[in-house]
Amino acid sequence: MPGMGHDMERVEKALRESVRADDEFLTEVASHLIKAGGKRLRPAFAIAAAASRPGSQTTDDVIMGGVAVELVHLGSLYHDDVMDEAEMRRTVESVNARWGNLRAILAGDFLLARASEIAAGLGTEVAGLLASTIGRLCEGQVRELQSAFQVDRSETAYLTSIEGKTASLFSSACRIGAIVGGLPRADVDTLTEFGRLFGMAFQVVDDILDVVATDEQLGKPAGHDLVEGVYTLPVIRALATDDGELRGLLGHPLGPGEMERARALVRANGAVAGSVRTARDFAEQAVATLAPLGDGTATGSLAAATLHLVDHLPVADPATTR
Repeated sequence: MPGMGHDMERVEKALRESVRADDEFLTEVASHLIKAGGKRLRPAFAIAAAASRPGSQTTDDVIMGGVAVELVHLGSLYHDDVMDEAEMRRTVESVNARWGNLRAILAGDFLLARASEIAAGLGTEVAGLLASTIGRLCEGQVRELQSAFQVDRSETAYLTSIEGKTASLFSSACRIGAIVGGLPRADVDTLTEFGRLFGMAFQVVDDILDVVATDEQLGKPAGHDLVEGVYTLPVIRALATDDGELRGLLGHPLGPGEMERARALVRANGAVAGSVRTARDFAEQAVATLAPLGDGTATGSLAAATLHLVDHLPVADPATTR
């Protein structure tokens, strides 16, 4: 999208400024993952949503709306890494591994507080929306924790969880951008639904990659969900047609060799291809949702980003053997 590069530079600058604290150590910890980089999809979607209105400009309020959403995302990563006892995030040492769980939790709380402060400055609707989104993130994560190591986890339970822990934030990013950008209410609702569907596709893709990608490709340990007992869509579908070996492996924490064997079994039985089709279905639904907005540059960019998400996913692993 024209001007997006400059707008994202504004986002980066605002992100770094938003986590400055009186205490230098807190600033260092809170900015750790910001400095590590990231795709910044959520603020980019907020900017693109605001740009859906013809003749619009990316105001400071639109930038700050995107920053608020990204801070919520980052704060959730700090907390997730504590719960998962993760050692790496975005190819760098995780905050909890470097400074300990207590400091990681407090820094995550600080990021959420900064996000709430920014949202309050954008109006009561945005502030309320961000608060409810944080609640939905927590609900989705709790649902996931409750189903840990359950080999009979259903697809419905999985989809409900990812709608809360992932899709809700993409949905809110688009909604906040549209609200702050002054779009008509019907367009605000359209972009909200687009963000939800994109978020569903995004999480399914992420879960597929956990099964098929390498540590280097992911920037974090591959197969981590299996180790933690988080059985995602490809695993759930592999279990549904399993001859018994996969089910015998799962249901408890896995060692490295068991984890790799479990990944191989999931890749070998068609579950990955079926999950790719599900991700594509969500992506195509998201693109179709944009139709009422017309063929503008911003909506075209959102559609292109959505289809790019699923265009290069593998459907099989030729190296897999039983």
